[in-house]
Amino acid sequence: MAPPSEINAVVITKPGAVEVKRVPLPNLPDDFILVRTTAVALNPTDWKHAGVGGNPLGVTAYTTGTRVGCDYAGIVEQVGSKVTKDFAPGDRVCGIVHGSNNLRPDGGSFAEYIVAKGDLQIKTPDNLSDEEAATLGVGISTVAQGLYQTLGLPLPSTANHPNTITPSNPPPEILIYGGSTATGVLGIQFAKLSGYRVATTCSPSNFDYVKSLGADAAFDYRAPDVVDAIRAWSNNADELLTIAWDCISNEASARISVAALSRTKPGHYRSLSPIPDELVKELNEKVDNGWRLAYTMFGEAIQKSIWMEAVPEDFEYGKMFWELARELLAEGKVKAVKADMNRGGKGLEGVVVGLKELAENKVSGAKLVYTL
Repeated sequence: MAPPSEINAVVITKPGAVEVKRVPLPNLPDDFILVRTTAVALNPTDWKHAGVGGNPLGVTAYTTGTRVGCDYAGIVEQVGSKVTKDFAPGDRVCGIVHGSNNLRPDGGSFAEYIVAKGDLQIKTPDNLSDEEAATLGVGISTVAQGLYQTLGLPLPSTANHPNTITPSNPPPEILIYGGSTATGVLGIQFAKLSGYRVATTCSPSNFDYVKSLGADAAFDYRAPDVVDAIRAWSNNADELLTIAWDCISNEASARISVAALSRTKPGHYRSLSPIPDELVKELNEKVDNGWRLAYTMFGEAIQKSIWMEAVPEDFEYGKMFWELARELLAEGKVKAVKADMNRGGKGLEGVVVGLKELAENKVSGAKLVYTL
């Protein structure tokens, strides 16, 4: 049966407001696939770019009229002529799309039918439900850029095996700040597969969860001695703890992350949104600073809270990394984040409720997922 000409979608109707609206079926570019969505998941970027619950990004021109959402799982309906992956109608797929982007206003995932850049998506592994697969999009893409493209961790397929670790050749160490976030959950698992000893921060209620994922130690980010505790955990902080990846990315998280790193060897701090260079240098002059925006993985220009030119090499890297991630997921070496299902109701009306819940910081240790 052919897709309908009109569908329901979550749309930014004015600054700070989203609604479920009837909209046209999205156009299918040649290098995209048309997908009937079965589940979607929420990320902080979704409410921040819509301004739900405030304006933390300092947005001056909201992307009014655009469709919201990035994470999804669903069923392929049509395949564009320039898609090189072997997708066919009926395939289960998951991945990432770019919601709230003025340059592709019909591109969001919170809709009954969506378009997704074909070569960046994957067939959903048989061992994952659609609800689990829907949680992966932004997280996998952010891990690819943050831990691997930017920080240079060895890919899991090329990482040292445990039998190469000796007292004279200890494992490298990394601090992942915000280990119970959706991105942190994936980051812990990938860092372990890359041969790293992992310290992370989260609430004590999530300690057991992050350790079950492979974290070697978990620290309460609210503890007044958290920096000293992280450094005491390290086998030799000034030799081994030189990398921090900040999945929260505010001033408080930056202060802890940067201060915990080596004070004698060059260190590297990376975040998910900009942190001032002067703050990083004030905290630890040995540490360099940087951040990456997962949206560049589409290889297209971006116009939302910021403008960015297309980065074709990020698209090529993303294609490679998503297929690597699919293999690891299929083998059970990487597990999806826990899903908090249909909080506030099923479907797109539930999504609207969930965006407000996320904006009000009412979600911890799980990802909000909604079935369509």
